Amino acid sequence: SEQGEAERCLVIHPHIKTPGTRERDPSARLEEIIGLALAIGVKVAHADILTLSRIKPSTLIGKGSLESIAAVIAGDIPCNRELGGEGGNVGIDIVVIDATLTPIQQRNLERELDCKVIDRTGLILEIFGDRARTREGRLQVELAALTYQRSRLVRSWTHLERQRGGAGFMGGPGETQIETDRRQIDSRLTRLRRDIKEVKRTRDLHREARRRTPYPIVALVGYTNAGKSTLFNRLTNANVDAQDMLFATLDPTMRGIDLSSGRSLILSDTVGFISDLPHELVTAFHATLEEVTEADIVIHVRDAAHPDTRAQKNDVLKVLTSLGLSDNGDYKGKKFVEVLNKIDAIDPEDLEALKNKAEHAGAQVVCVSALTGEGCPMLLDTIDALLAQSTSTHAIDVDSHDGATLSWLY
Repeated sequence: SEQGEAERCLVIHPHIKTPGTRERDPSARLEEIIGLALAIGVKVAHADILTLSRIKPSTLIGKGSLESIAAVIAGDIPCNRELGGEGGNVGIDIVVIDATLTPIQQRNLERELDCKVIDRTGLILEIFGDRARTREGRLQVELAALTYQRSRLVRSWTHLERQRGGAGFMGGPGETQIETDRRQIDSRLTRLRRDIKEVKRTRDLHREARRRTPYPIVALVGYTNAGKSTLFNRLTNANVDAQDMLFATLDPTMRGIDLSSGRSLILSDTVGFISDLPHELVTAFHATLEEVTEADIVIHVRDAAHPDTRAQKNDVLKVLTSLGLSDNGDYKGKKFVEVLNKIDAIDPEDLEALKNKAEHAGAQVVCVSALTGEGCPMLLDTIDALLAQSTSTHAIDVDSHDGATLSWLY
């Protein structure tokens, strides 16, 4: 909360065992959801992994697990974070569940725990709503949030009672509060889609202008907190906000770079991807993500030192597949460079194994440390070489008085 002390939060990662699938490390997933919770300015008082054998349709998690969560909220079980390590009732304000909850599950959990419950989608939308700075970003976030909110209009509060309509028996039953809310949301969604369509048209005009000024576009993509903005700053000498925080960048930024060959290009920093990215956000941010589809070169920045770096790569490829840039987990149609970032924080043997695996998959791989600058000149040389493949040099002799030919050439 903006006024007074920050709200205290309890974070749960439900780990559902799925036989025959390669699962992500639950500890890494818990750390990620804690990072997401911290990104909205709450204090995480307790965090835990709940291993589930099956999903309970009404509440997602079973009765025993619910009772243990309720005991932490009541202060009967000591919190496991520094904030509440001494035990006692620390006053939990929010419970964050690292899963996508149905509206019914969310309502039932709030009733059972007598506490506000947010799922992974709601948490990511909250962060995006807090971070969006440009008008375009705010429009896209509001569209995603209202699309999500519309599905949450379930009969859970007393104000959703049926309103009276008309007079006496002549009047119909009236419009329910749910119908009123839904109608208002639908009206706002229509306006937002119209406004975003206008934003898309403006972006198309900007792209058309850039095509006439033949600077190639190079787009940075990658998992959130992989170091894209730090690398962007390192390559362009810009001062884009780069923090050790999930979703520090939402609004795309572009800067020009002059390469050693004399070529110039435009580098674009984009929003980070994340596992289980809400489909509402992917749809809403399509206008922004189109910058990636239009790019001449796509640089996939990976956090090489992260324990789940391979799973993070797959999550990014899923989003790229939805944009038509990846197929069956492979890059396609574009000139891709895979950048293994944070090499200053990884064992050389592990780095070599990662590099070999990426090269075996057909990607051009460059190892860098955006923090120290190591490998960045090699990355720029790789980009230069890729751009050179689509150009050729010609020597043409023209008489100095042949103004028409010179004008045509220019």
